Amino acid sequence: MTYVLLIRLAGPLQSWGVASRFPARRDSHSRPTKSAVIGMCAAAMGLPRSMPLEEPKESASTRPGRPTALGELARTTFAVRADHPGVPVRDYHTVGAGTYPLRPRDLILDHRRAAAVSASLDAGTGGRFGHHPLAHWYGAPKKITADPASGVLVSAELTRSGLITERWYLSDAAFLVGLQHEDEDFLASVGHALEHPRHLLWLGRKSCPPSGTLFLGTFPGDLDTAFRRHRLLPGPDGSGPPRDRAWAWLQVPPSEPGATPVQDQPVGFSPLKPEHTTRWEIARRITIAPDAAEWRGIIP
Repeated sequence: MTYVLLIRLAGPLQSWGVASRFPARRDSHSRPTKSAVIGMCAAAMGLPRSMPLEEPKESASTRPGRPTALGELARTTFAVRADHPGVPVRDYHTVGAGTYPLRPRDLILDHRRAAAVSASLDAGTGGRFGHHPLAHWYGAPKKITADPASGVLVSAELTRSGLITERWYLSDAAFLVGLQHEDEDFLASVGHALEHPRHLLWLGRKSCPPSGTLFLGTFPGDLDTAFRRHRLLPGPDGSGPPRDRAWAWLQVPPSEPGATPVQDQPVGFSPLKPEHTTRWEIARRITIAPDAAEWRGIIP
């Protein structure tokens, strides 16, 4: 017997990355990815990003190879239904360039900067400390390296030109996400965490917080059945959709006819080196059953 946790992902903006983390062009996938949803659930539960998918083999108190809480999340079967696909929105974004006043930490972390403004610092008094500009120097370094002579941490980039990026979002989209698992209590605990998160949640990017209700309940059965037995979600203005069909993408075994590979099965969430592997999914047109359950009490 399996159960399905249904999650509502809606908000003014969403962005689901599938390519590089920091390219000049940051596309958005047309729908939420499994790695992003699992990461959001893990954040809600307060799981550390360094948590492995299996218990360490050297642990005496646990069975070797037993899935951790993050491992249980990762092994759920995933599906998403696009009730309101949203409208693609392009953001022309610029950041960096120019020079900035030095901050106290810039002088402490970089002896080159301190030496360059030493005369000005000796003459300065009071509130002038930390407000000394350096021509052609970038005053707020993000790239840190070790100085080859002293070994202390210094800025790896003394100058910086403007960085222009093109960022894409989905506007006014609403998705119904399903996670299928054998343990209903585990799914219910995930749903409770989504409504009482330990960490901040966002829809693919930190500038995209979710709106309203996330946890819609747990239901017996499989993903296809759960999608067919529930009406489409209300739109951004609270109105119901004028149709009873929607596209859905369901995780399936690789042997399923028509299955396509997707590189978003989470393996690790380390901030330095996140890892993903391949899963398989199939696109399917979902026709809502005539006696499908209505949504009640959803906070838009």
